[in-house]
Amino acid sequence: MTMQLHNFFRSGTSHRLRIALNLKGLAYDYVAVDLRKNAHQSAAFRALNPQGLVPALVDGDQVLTQSVAIIEWLEERYPTPALLPTDTHGRAYVRALAAIVGCDIHPVNNKRILDTLRASFGADDAAVNHWCATWIAAGFEALEAHLQADTSRGDFCFGHAPTIADLYLVPQVESAHRFKVDMAPYPAIRAVDQACAQIPAFSRAAPAVQPDAS
Repeated sequence: MTMQLHNFFRSGTSHRLRIALNLKGLAYDYVAVDLRKNAHQSAAFRALNPQGLVPALVDGDQVLTQSVAIIEWLEERYPTPALLPTDTHGRAYVRALAAIVGCDIHPVNNKRILDTLRASFGADDAAVNHWCATWIAAGFEALEAHLQADTSRGDFCFGHAPTIADLYLVPQVESAHRFKVDMAPYPAIRAVDQACAQIPAFSRAAPAVQPDAS
């Protein structure tokens, strides 16, 4: 049975999971959950994920939630091609790069946080963009420093093939463009993003080409 991916085209967590599924060569049915219409808060979706967050991956009678857990599950169940290095230090380093995005940038910039800024604190679009840009820049400064310091790095965040770090970085670059972040200070990040864009698994996962993009 084909897996079902319940996701939203512009969601960074959904985006990174689409890349992972594509890199693994796994087929899935795309099920759109329109965050603009609060479909993630519907009873039907909350029956899948009580937290009301995308993505959710349905595999037979199993429902997996939280993109980090799903990606690790994919890596364990479908180990080829590998998205983590073979050595323990390399694996820890790649996970740390991913965590800069997954733990320190994305959570404070997701929809429910931005909705709260608007509804409870009166933030307008300019204030919201400033908020997002502040935390994206803070994380990107650290990521850029790591990438610049790794003299053995190829075209990607680590080594010469995509890893979990690239899965996290590329959607965050997409978000940075949406929130009008100046990317000029981050040449290494821009180069990684451009290298990934040449890979069909990444380009097919891009928000603009998803069925619910509009």
